[in-house]
Amino acid sequence: MLLNNILTESSAAMPDVETPRADYASDIQAVAASRDPQAFKRLFDYFGPRLKAYLMKSGSDASQAEEVMQEAMVALWRKAHLFDPAKARPSTWIFTIARNLRIDVLRKQARQVADWNDPSAQPDPVVMSDTVVELKENRVRIKEALKDLSKEQMEVIHLCFFRDLSHSQIADALGIPLGTVKSRIRLAVGKLKTALENA
Repeated sequence: MLLNNILTESSAAMPDVETPRADYASDIQAVAASRDPQAFKRLFDYFGPRLKAYLMKSGSDASQAEEVMQEAMVALWRKAHLFDPAKARPSTWIFTIARNLRIDVLRKQARQVADWNDPSAQPDPVVMSDTVVELKENRVRIKEALKDLSKEQMEVIHLCFFRDLSHSQIADALGIPLGTVKSRIRLAVGKLKTALENA
């Protein structure tokens, strides 16, 4: 969608003539500085087909090569400000973006291959009815025990165990010293443990 908008806009603005020679580094800088659609069209017209051919030679089918090429050109549009002509030629920079995107695609595809030995692929074990009853009873006891905590203790327990924040993140979030966070968690856990043992 973004590519279509940029290219449509630039096509309307540009006469239908072939650009003689283009300074692609300047075009990238124009995209970075002012989102220049004409500069982007020159870059797309020149690098788009070359990127697609490179990706197909690297093993991508035509559809995947087209998709990765378009992602690379969108990345160029968004990250043009990162281009440094002192460090790389435009072609090197753009082809590196495409290569990295292709590697990302290959990694995603590798992760999608099912490994039936993976524990996460195994069916959940059957839970016996007495275990279900025990879990429900434990849940009720824990809820009751939580009611006995002070507001401050409940707050740190919630952030630590339900929101999965580190002690230092909790200290930052609440604006209290790290030692206070640790102390409140320790006291709260002690109270919960005692309440559950006595239930």
